Amino acid sequence: MVTRKTSPAKTKRAPRARSATRSRAARAQPSRIVVLVATRKGAWLIHGDAARTTWRLDGPHFLGHIVSHVVLDPRDGRTLLAAAKTGHLGPTIFRSTDLGASWQEAARPPAYAKAPAGEEGRAVDHTFWLTPGHASEPQVWYAGTSPQGLFRSEDGGATWLPINGLNDDPRYRKWMGTRQDGTPDGPKMHSIIVDPRDPAHLYVGMSGGGVHESVDRGQTWEPLVKGMEVVEGFDAANLAFHDPHCVRLCPSNPDRLYQQNHCGLYRIDRPSDQWVRIGRNMPQKIGDIGFPLVVHPRDADTAWVFPMDGTTVWPRTSPDGIPAVYVTRNGGSTWQRLASGMPQRQAWWTVKRQAMALDPGDPPCLYFGTTSGELWMSRDGGRRWSSIASHLPEIYAVEAAQVAVRR
Repeated sequence: MVTRKTSPAKTKRAPRARSATRSRAARAQPSRIVVLVATRKGAWLIHGDAARTTWRLDGPHFLGHIVSHVVLDPRDGRTLLAAAKTGHLGPTIFRSTDLGASWQEAARPPAYAKAPAGEEGRAVDHTFWLTPGHASEPQVWYAGTSPQGLFRSEDGGATWLPINGLNDDPRYRKWMGTRQDGTPDGPKMHSIIVDPRDPAHLYVGMSGGGVHESVDRGQTWEPLVKGMEVVEGFDAANLAFHDPHCVRLCPSNPDRLYQQNHCGLYRIDRPSDQWVRIGRNMPQKIGDIGFPLVVHPRDADTAWVFPMDGTTVWPRTSPDGIPAVYVTRNGGSTWQRLASGMPQRQAWWTVKRQAMALDPGDPPCLYFGTTSGELWMSRDGGRRWSSIASHLPEIYAVEAAQVAVRR
């Protein structure tokens, strides 16, 4: 187990008066929202006002590209990175420093070095996940790929180098699988997390392969899988069978992480190295299987999930064709169904692991995108939902950010 200096795991709620003051300050600062939607056929930037009542679609960007992820850099509020791929040009990274008005392709996107003669080489099929580096490292980005690999850029995304402490570790090579293994379109390196207190402290999720931690900027890694279950009949001691779908760190308490897994919902409070399955508290008929998970930016006890049907052959659709978001406000002890405004029958939605997000507003708005190309949002913590975009291509990822209005 990695020993770290940690803060108490118990989450303290801010006083009501302080929250109101913060809310008034947020309203005084001119701002707007941008929702970044990555799809099977391109990307859209959906601009909203501060009240999230009016929306303007900007796109498509990269029409015809498979876009896995689009992320706004919170350190400058202007730079975008997009992970894209076409069938004949292969995988690459695009960068914009003007909120998508113009784009420039990376000079050296994530790629492995050429293998020595006689050895089997590796090739990146696509970049799957993008994460900005620590606030103290304004040009650093991380990328996770399929087949699984971890890469780092120190020049704002123009050039990328492999993190060999993970990619070349014999243990991890064994767990990573190949292009033909794991999920239907290949195993994924995802959920790249940088501890906001320490740029050297990283987490990653591997599908398959489990959750892993580094405290030295990725030079060395250790598994963090105790308490996680695997599919019945498989050996939990073999990390290749561990399949985290999405891992989130709580901004208000970085010692707490939540995980949506192929085998349930989990929480861990560091310095413990034991995940606790909190999904057993979900309604039994619904279960705790799904892909996306998001956590409140200022309350580590509050998190939202979008359950999927994980029975028999894994349909990966809303249970019984009745979609709903579920929220916990006590760290997973209880869950509440939130579905007002959603269809009440024959809505066989699939929401992928990156396709649910919330913005940093006060209160934060929730968003999710479906594989049928619909983008939904809620202004009140999920109590009421409305569709703000439809007829888009299959949605792979959704991110939301607050952008200051420049006068």
